[in-house]
Parts: sequence; C-alpha cells; structure tokens
Amino acid sequence: MVIVRLRPYLTVWGVPQDMKPLIRATFALAFAASALPALAANDTPVGKWKTIDDKTHEVKSIVEITENGGLLEGKVLEVLKSEHGPHPVCSECDGERKNKPIEGMTIMWGLKKDDGEWSGGQILDPAKGKIYKVTVKLVDGGKKLDVHGYIGFSLIGRSQEWVRAE
Repeated sequence: MVIVRLRPYLTVWGVPQDMKPLIRATFALAFAASALPALAANDTPVGKWKTIDDKTHEVKSIVEITENGGLLEGKVLEVLKSEHGPHPVCSECDGERKNKPIEGMTIMWGLKKDDGEWSGGQILDPAKGKIYKVTVKLVDGGKKLDVHGYIGFSLIGRSQEWVRAE
C-alpha cells in the first residue's frame, strides 16, 4: 500500500500522523467492548436452560432463570417430555401449586451468589411435588449448570446437569 503525502503532517485520508495510534487504540477498544456481552453472558446462570433428566438423560423442559432483587429464580417455559401428556399439571404439589400447569410455574427461587456458586434457595420437583434445598454451579465455561437438590446436608442429594439453551 502506497501512502501519498499531501502535506508533511497529513495522509491521503486527512488524518495527522500523530493521531494514528489514537485511532488504532479506539478501534481496538471498540472491538474488545463488543465482545464483553458474550463473555459476561456465561458467568451467570441467568438465561434459558434445557433440563436433562439424571436417569434417562433426555431433555425434559426449558427453564428460564432470571434475577429478581439480587436473587435467582427459575420458571418452566416449556415441558418437552412428560409422562402426563403435553401440558402436565402439578398433581403431587400442595397448596397454591396443586393441579396448576407446570408450564409457567416458578420451580426455583431464593438463590444467592456464594463463592462461584448460587445457594440458599429452594427447588420444586413437580413430579414428586416436593421442595428441596438447592445449589447451582456453572460448569464447562458456563455452557452447563450443575443443579443439586438435597434435604439437610448437601452431601446427600440428587444432581442434574442442565445445558444452556441459548
């Protein structure tokens, strides 16, 4: 590439020589800033997840995790596979959830960030109608979520691996 100098301090594009490093730095910063949302998206469980059954390893539903007042909560957006038909209800649940559609139901709530994982919340197993304590932890660079439900001590319980749907 040949640059023709019109004046000693200007190039063909009219940019002073001493401004080139500033322009290059501006473009580099803009490029780096555009990549930040993609990187930030994988450091939090917020988003849509495919729930994977820990026994059959089949995708059962899509759950959306949102942040509300600093706490995470998860809502079932869609049931993909159910033993009770295409639009199951929570027949085993108690109280206000009894016989309500599982789609649209909040099944996880109250999770706070705690050293790389989110804990202190609860999760509902709609198939059994039972509520458990829960901790979640991002794995595989934020592509998967380890969801561990338990009663009492976290050493005893059941884990599922959810896969990011987005």
